Amino acid sequence: MTEGRILATGLKFPEGPAAMRDGSVLVAEIAGGTIRKVAPDGTASVFATTGGGPNGLAFGPDGALYVCNNGGNTYGAGHFTATGPAADYDGGSIQRVDMATGAVRTLYTHCGANRLSSPNDLVFDGAGGFYFTDIGKKFARNRDHGGVYYALADGSRVTEIAYPFAAANGCGLSPDGRTLYVAETETSRIWAFDITAPGVVKRAGFPSPNGGRLLCGLPGFQRFDSLAVDSAGNVCVGTLMTGHITVIAPDGTVLRQVKTPDIYPTNICFGGPDLRTAYITLSETGRLLALDWPVPGLDLHHAL
Repeated sequence: MTEGRILATGLKFPEGPAAMRDGSVLVAEIAGGTIRKVAPDGTASVFATTGGGPNGLAFGPDGALYVCNNGGNTYGAGHFTATGPAADYDGGSIQRVDMATGAVRTLYTHCGANRLSSPNDLVFDGAGGFYFTDIGKKFARNRDHGGVYYALADGSRVTEIAYPFAAANGCGLSPDGRTLYVAETETSRIWAFDITAPGVVKRAGFPSPNGGRLLCGLPGFQRFDSLAVDSAGNVCVGTLMTGHITVIAPDGTVLRQVKTPDIYPTNICFGGPDLRTAYITLSETGRLLALDWPVPGLDLHHAL
């Protein structure tokens, strides 16, 4: 494993790290229904209570925090592996959290007539809208399909841009903003969508199952989770079961796999004064890891 330092422990299935300019990191606790703020010295405090299962986090153009909430899960005994929806689950949502007060407001629960199932990750573009994934919900004998959506930050419009997926998970934009990357968990594939206008993508034809073009897939029992893009345009994606961050070039070449001390490195973001610190959520053990990274991360739109 690359040398790193554990910043926080005792987190309840952490996901969605969002680094701030002051050196602190916001982390979603899926199994806790809360968002925690981890200070540079590792002190963790509750920043907001969202209920359900907060999953992906991103800062918006209005200075607020936006949340993909999967609606809540139940977990197996002795570990934090999701086994199905929580008893009070009634669908997922997109939420907005006021950074000054921590107040939570629900923006979206549906796309048209379709209920959002389990929103997972989101990324803002330069126009002020955001792409988000819906991983779908796994039930005892069936599961919802996942999809990819585009929404406006003011809550006025959401559209479906790609469907179906076998669990659409992490998403990110290329440095030039012209490509959307989506990780598909159950197939260990990264799909790429060419963006022609904000919220509009060029769809590939058959045999693509979702309209994207296949960028990369991994062999064996490896499962992609959430991702971040670095300043060189490489996709850095959490890889479950093997416990790696897999780094994939824009042409689909696997450049390297960085080992972490957890089989569930669920998400990654970049921070620090030069964006050379990778913050990685270790969800099996409930920790936040910081690693020095050889390539600066991509400076996200609207970072605080």
